[in-house]
Amino acid sequence: MSDSVSPCIETGPPLEGMEAFASINDIIAEACERFADKPAFSCLGHTLSYRDVDRLSGDFAAWLQHETDLEPGDRIAIQLPNVLQFPVAVFGALRAGLVVVNTNPLYTEREMRHQFRDAGVKAILVLANMAHKLEKVLDQTDIRHVYVTEMADLHPWPKRSLINGVVRYVKKLVPRYSLPDSIGFRHALTVGSRHKADVVVSHGGDVAALQYTGGTTGVAKGAMLTHHNLIANMLQTKQVVGRALVEGEETIIAPLPCYHIYTFTVNCLFAMVTGQHNILIPNPRDIAGFVKTLSKTPFTVFVGLNTLFNALCQRDDFKALDFSRLKMTISGGMALTQTGAQRWQQATGIGIVEGYGLTETSPIALVNPPEAPQIGTIGKPVPGTSVQVVDDDGRALPRGERGELCVKGPQVMKGYWNRPDDTARALDADGWLRTGDMAVILDDGYVKIVDRKKDMILVSGFNVYPNEIEEVVAGHPDVVEAAAVGVPDEETGEAVKLFVVARNDRLDPQALRQWCKKELTGYKVPKFVELRDELPKSNVGKVLRRELRDEASSAESASSGKAGDTTSTERRSSSDVS
Repeated sequence: MSDSVSPCIETGPPLEGMEAFASINDIIAEACERFADKPAFSCLGHTLSYRDVDRLSGDFAAWLQHETDLEPGDRIAIQLPNVLQFPVAVFGALRAGLVVVNTNPLYTEREMRHQFRDAGVKAILVLANMAHKLEKVLDQTDIRHVYVTEMADLHPWPKRSLINGVVRYVKKLVPRYSLPDSIGFRHALTVGSRHKADVVVSHGGDVAALQYTGGTTGVAKGAMLTHHNLIANMLQTKQVVGRALVEGEETIIAPLPCYHIYTFTVNCLFAMVTGQHNILIPNPRDIAGFVKTLSKTPFTVFVGLNTLFNALCQRDDFKALDFSRLKMTISGGMALTQTGAQRWQQATGIGIVEGYGLTETSPIALVNPPEAPQIGTIGKPVPGTSVQVVDDDGRALPRGERGELCVKGPQVMKGYWNRPDDTARALDADGWLRTGDMAVILDDGYVKIVDRKKDMILVSGFNVYPNEIEEVVAGHPDVVEAAAVGVPDEETGEAVKLFVVARNDRLDPQALRQWCKKELTGYKVPKFVELRDELPKSNVGKVLRRELRDEASSAESASSGKAGDTTSTERRSSSDVS
C-alpha cells in the first residue's frame, strides 16, 4: 500500500502538566490559594470568591466526614440547576473522597429511580423545586442521606429570603413534598464549619464522577470518569484555548447545565484551574432574562451550542449588547451549523470555536484551533489524543475515507459502571474508544463528521436514545409497536419523531405525547407523532429506522412540521412545540 493510501492516525501535540496534579482536589486547592480573592462563581446577583468556594466546600466535606457514615468511594447524586450550591457541593464531595453522580434536575421519577439504583447512590443533594419527585422514589433506592437546598441558599440575608420566597410563594415553583429525614444544605454547612475537613488522598485512577449517558440499548450507563481523566481534559482545554485567555482575568458565561459533562468540565474544572469568573445562568430558556443578565455583565468568553446561538441572534436586545470585550465563543454539545456560525459572527463580531467530544471522553476529544478554525469540521485532536477512522472490521482507513471515528487518550473513560460487556464493546484492548460517529480525516488533518452510526438523536445537545422512548411508548395499551427517529429541527438541531402502529382507533397522538411526558424528560418527548398501519422492516423483522428517518426528514422539511398534518388515511401526524 502506497503512502498516499496508508492508514491514518492523527495525533495531537504532547500534553503538558499532568505530573503536577494527583487528583482534582489538588487543582481545587491550588486554584483557591492562587486566586483566593478573585470571583469564582456568580448567580442571581451574588458572587462567591475562590476563598468562599474553598471555605464552603470544606464545610460540606467536613459535614460528610464527621456527621455521616459515608466513606470514600460512596456515590452522592447532585441534582441541581446552575446555582452557587453546585460547585460547592461537587468540590466538597470530592474533597471527602466521594464519587459525584451528576443528575439532571428535570428527570422523571422513572429516570431518577434507574440512575440512583444503578449507581448505588447513598446520598443526594436536591433542589427543593424537585424534592417532590425524590419523595416518590426514595424508598426504592439505597439513598439514606438527603440534603435539600433552595435557589438562593448561598446568598446573604435578606436577599436569600426574598428570592427563595418569590420562588416558593409567588411563582409557586416548589410543589409540596414530605422528606422528614432530610437536612437543609445550609444546616449541613453550618455544622460542618465546626469541624475540620480531613485530607483524603485520591489517586489518578480513582473514579471522581459517574456521568450517565445512554446507548443503543436505551439503557443509561454510568461512564466512570477518573481524576486522571478529568485533569487531562481540563489541561487539554487549557493548552488549546487557554493560550488565548489570561489566567484570573476572564468572565465566562455558563448558560448550559453544569450537570452536563460539557459545562462540568469547561466551566467547573477548566475555569477553576485558570482562575476564571463563571456566570451561572439557572434558566437560559428565559431568553429575555438571560439577555438582561448579559447586559449587566462585561463578559469575555461565551460557552454555548448551536440552538442557543440561533435563539439569541434572533433578538434585537441581544444584538444591541456591547461585545467589545468578547474574546472567544466556544461551541459543543451538538453540531454547529454554517447559519448559526454566520449569525453569531454578524451579531457579535466574533467567530466560534467548535469542538467535539463524548461523555466517555470527559468530554473534549477534538477542537478547532482558535487561530485557524474551519467551520463544518470538528477540528483536530487535543493534546495527548489520537484519532482514527476504521471500517466495520476495525481496520484503520486512510485520509479521505469514511469510517467510524475512534479516539484514544488520557481523557477516555475507565469504562462503564458495573457493565463489563458494554465496556468491552466500546473500548478495545489498546484503549481505542469507538464513538459511533462516522467521520473523514481530511488532507489537512481536520476531521469532519459525516454521519452517525448509532440511531442516537441529538436534541439541543442532549443524547436521546430511540429504544428508551420506544420502551415507554410500548407500555401504552393502545400501541402495537413504535419507532423513534430524529428529524431536522431549526430550534433544537434535531427533534424526536415517533411512528406508531395503533391497536385501535382510540389512540390520539396528543394523548400519547402526554403519556410520554409522564415518563420522559422534556427533551426526550416526541415532538411529532405519526400513526401508520405498519412500519418498514428488514427480512428478519428489524424496524428500518434509517428508512423512516430519511422519509421523515424530507416530509418535515416540506411541511415545516405543522400540527395536525394529515397526508393520507394511513398517515396522521401531530406536532406540539411546547
